[in-house]
Amino acid sequence: MKIKTAIILCAGFGKRLMPLTEKTPKPLLKINETSLLENTINLIKVLEIKSLKINTFYLSEKIKDFIFSNNFGLEIQIIEDGAEILDTGGGLLNVVNNSVETDFIVFNPDTIWNTEYANEIKQMENIYFKNNLENILMVVKKDLSFDKRLKGNFSLAGNNLNKNNDKNYIYTGCQIINKNILKNLSKKIFSMNEIWDNYIEKENLHGFESNIEFLHLTDKEIYEKLLQKG
Repeated sequence: MKIKTAIILCAGFGKRLMPLTEKTPKPLLKINETSLLENTINLIKVLEIKSLKINTFYLSEKIKDFIFSNNFGLEIQIIEDGAEILDTGGGLLNVVNNSVETDFIVFNPDTIWNTEYANEIKQMENIYFKNNLENILMVVKKDLSFDKRLKGNFSLAGNNLNKNNDKNYIYTGCQIINKNILKNLSKKIFSMNEIWDNYIEKENLHGFESNIEFLHLTDKEIYEKLLQKG
């Protein structure tokens, strides 16, 4: 991979998984004896990315303890949102401001990542650099989602994402971004959806289609079904 730094977003409250997340942050919930966070780190290691930044807020000490009690063989920095949670966009802005890098791969650990994704991510990265893009989001057709209740986020035309027509594609929780997409922002707390919508208006939000079954920890009901799936 050309990209040298990965980011994992771990600040959320995990409210839809209460009471499981009352004392355990969602990234540390386990499927098949492995936490969501460790699954994500294992994929990053397969991608041979050496630098990892993790943003935290809720139960951040638990995530710190987990990271520093394991030897993942990566250069890991934990960056806290601060006095208040910054949402996905604000949290990401806070992290990239703590790096000299320009391009980042960003993961939400809510997805059950596995090493099969490595080839798709490398293809996505090739498109990103070959076309000199500032963003590319990995999306998947709704049919491939384990949770059949999930609604689509986008429509995909070629490599361009929009919100027209049927919105048949779900965002998987993996994106490659250039830090420029977060510059000149006057606010600290905002969602990445705002950034994406701005790029859709400019017809400049890009997508890459995944063909892997999409396993996403939506809520307690799905968590129990994923545990049964094994």
